[in-house]
Amino acid sequence: MTYVYKTMNSPVGILKLISSDKGLAGILWENDSPQRTPFTSMTEDKNHPLLLETEQQLRDYFTGKLKEFSLKLDFIGTEFQKKVWQALLTIPFGETRSYAQIAKQIGNPKAVRAVGAANGKNPISIIAPCHRVIGSNGELTGFAGGLETKAFLLKIENPNRAFAS
Repeated sequence: MTYVYKTMNSPVGILKLISSDKGLAGILWENDSPQRTPFTSMTEDKNHPLLLETEQQLRDYFTGKLKEFSLKLDFIGTEFQKKVWQALLTIPFGETRSYAQIAKQIGNPKAVRAVGAANGKNPISIIAPCHRVIGSNGELTGFAGGLETKAFLLKIENPNRAFAS
């Protein structure tokens, strides 16, 4: 599989947008761990149409103009991971779910830790909103972009909500 990428500046740092020939495959954080996602060989393409559209939709999201992304996605992972990531896409803008709720939603209520691990490997950050998954006690928990970034994204979506820390 060949991948193309472009970078963009954002309020949460430099993001690397990655596309396959099937769709958007990744949004990686500036200091992302190379072991977190499967992308090895990529070519830069600053004018790739899907990546330009992704950048525009992200800009609109960060400014509060966009509440729902409309991009073709190409998740790369195990079947279990893909189930979790598809479940993330069902969390409404401005709302959160717990890891236990996601485990129950995918029909595997005892797989809370596995859901957490899959969430941590989500390659399409922000658009597949893993930042909307919090601890059952309401605390912000692990996030590849950092907890400060997670809080920032949740604040964009729901400025009046307070989170335990």
